[in-house]
Amino acid sequence: MERGKMAIAVREYDAKTDRSAAEAVDRMCEVGTSGKPSLCMDLLGDPLSRVRHSPAYLMLVAETTGPVKEIVGVVRGSVKVIACGRNNPRQGGGGTMKSRTPVYTKVGYVLGLRVLPSHRRIGVGLELVSRMEDWFREKGADYAYMATEKGNAASLRLFTGRCGYTKFRTPSILVHPVFAHRLPLPRCAVVLRLPPAYAEAIYRRRFSATEFFPRDIDAVLANPLSVATLLAVPAGCATVERWSGAEAFLAAPPESWAMASVWDSGGVFQLEVRGASRLRRAAAAATRAADRAAPWLRIPSVPDLFRPFRAWFLYGIGGEGPEAAAMAAAVWRVAHNGAMGVAAVVAAEVAETEPLRQGIPRWRRLSVAEDVWCVKRLAEEYSDGAVGDWTKSAPGSSIFVDPREL
Repeated sequence: MERGKMAIAVREYDAKTDRSAAEAVDRMCEVGTSGKPSLCMDLLGDPLSRVRHSPAYLMLVAETTGPVKEIVGVVRGSVKVIACGRNNPRQGGGGTMKSRTPVYTKVGYVLGLRVLPSHRRIGVGLELVSRMEDWFREKGADYAYMATEKGNAASLRLFTGRCGYTKFRTPSILVHPVFAHRLPLPRCAVVLRLPPAYAEAIYRRRFSATEFFPRDIDAVLANPLSVATLLAVPAGCATVERWSGAEAFLAAPPESWAMASVWDSGGVFQLEVRGASRLRRAAAAATRAADRAAPWLRIPSVPDLFRPFRAWFLYGIGGEGPEAAAMAAAVWRVAHNGAMGVAAVVAAEVAETEPLRQGIPRWRRLSVAEDVWCVKRLAEEYSDGAVGDWTKSAPGSSIFVDPREL
């Protein structure tokens, strides 16, 4: 790629020679606007950390050519198999309706696109995305997708205006601080911790047709960063009295229940709020000082988010029944209490119409009301024939957010 006397070459990232330069690009692109709070990410010295836990991944760098080479842009990508819908139910023997089965497709995910301000608007980002899409096709991906905040106009212009992506889903990122005191659990619910094998069985039987559900959910649950899977059921139900395994639970579940798994994002990156005013910093510090002075009052003190902090992420949120949202609230509280002393926030990303959304607390200032996911069809034919062109499908009520690619 050339523009005037400037030529840019795109190649695969080399950890031995490119680490410091790639980190510099990430840092320069994380600087927020003065006076406006912005959330910045520290990849802990590993530019590949956001994709390293994916089944297949690649990082590309854009580098100036000539005697003095400079890395001016980076992008990460991963490829995996996910659910994009479900088959229509079929009439089984005896007049019973067989359960719907998921339709899987292979997708590529574009993330961590960064271009130095000095080299923007000359096609560097476009070339990086194009080369990443070439790799997706080599891996057999049928679709590519990306995610960005609604307010990131530059990113949306690039992907929807020049790269051929269309706006697809608009989930919300719900973030809540971890307080210094344990939150009481509701008496109506009991929360159980499930081993990975039981969690996998329930996820596959109940949620495998949810959009973006990863077919290798077993690998996600077995990852060391997956802290726990929590299942909330009504107090006094048979499941509490005697746990007989996932199959028994699925055969006769309680009227209402909810579950979610916890991912320690601090093992991949740390976050930091920058650009906040002195007044906001002082107000947050005042809550912590008041809590230390009078802990018996249990003041909701705001953790120090203006220094690097860890985040716990709830994924695989789902449930059934009229009180499922209340069960989800119990799961969230157990996760909050477990995060004390480890993480500063508990976050989750859910679909706009997620039924359990009301059971997940959030602070408006920390949350993102509309995260925009855009998608592009790469293959000419449909491997997901039962769904057709997935890019034109209507959204479901829920979405599965893979914690390996936050």
